[in-house]
Amino acid sequence: MKLAFSTLGVPGLPIADVLRLAATHGYHGVELRAHPEEPVHPGIGLAERADVVAEFKGAGVEVLGVAGYARVAAPGPDEPVIEEIHRLLDLARDLGAGFIRVFPGAGTDQSAEEADATAARRLGTAAEYAGDLGVRILMETHDSHRTGAAAIRVLGLVGHRQVGSLWDVMHTWLGGEQPSETYAALSPYLGYVQVKDIASATDTTPLPLGTGVLPLTECVEVLSRHGWDGWLCWEYEKRWYEGAAPLPELLGAGREHLARLLNESA
Repeated sequence: MKLAFSTLGVPGLPIADVLRLAATHGYHGVELRAHPEEPVHPGIGLAERADVVAEFKGAGVEVLGVAGYARVAAPGPDEPVIEEIHRLLDLARDLGAGFIRVFPGAGTDQSAEEADATAARRLGTAAEYAGDLGVRILMETHDSHRTGAAAIRVLGLVGHRQVGSLWDVMHTWLGGEQPSETYAALSPYLGYVQVKDIASATDTTPLPLGTGVLPLTECVEVLSRHGWDGWLCWEYEKRWYEGAAPLPELLGAGREHLARLLNESA
């Protein structure tokens, strides 16, 4: 498995500094948070995109994915959501990234069936464009569909190879799923895995990997046992928790912890 981290952990940091951190601490890739607060988002032009590609190439680091905020199950018309997905797909194509991240984001006034059908319809529509660009759309286990069991209700309806799942280990744990259950559900669709750690279900302030309650050991064991060889991406939610320790000083120990889990599960 290859290791990456998300720029959600280093809000607003210039790409050159992000890449310096990745190279220094031995990470193979970076997940780019695609938000206007960040240096890289769908609003930047072609020249800026080319500069980002050159910087990543020069550092020998991969752009793992583009983490967007489209909510595919949200109430309302389809067109704005599909347009947002298309813009993320264009950005990923231009950066050489293999994935974009979207959220489920169903509303509280929707039935599960309505939300599932809405998400599947939009993802199915966008899948053809994604296929043309060679980018996969990954719906994260998050908010209204935080477990693998919930995610496959949508993914099964879509049934397209360009649409898959991003497994966020915190949300499936908060949803009461065991890692073996999540993997069994998501394995046909799994794009990559976001790892993190927290103190408890009621305190989700990000912690250094291995110091909290999330079942990272079990997750890595399950993946290894089934021969999965994709990406583990550390999503440290510094942007939402200003009091959390700075990520740069944690990256080295985090990589060592993940490497140890991989070695022990081999």
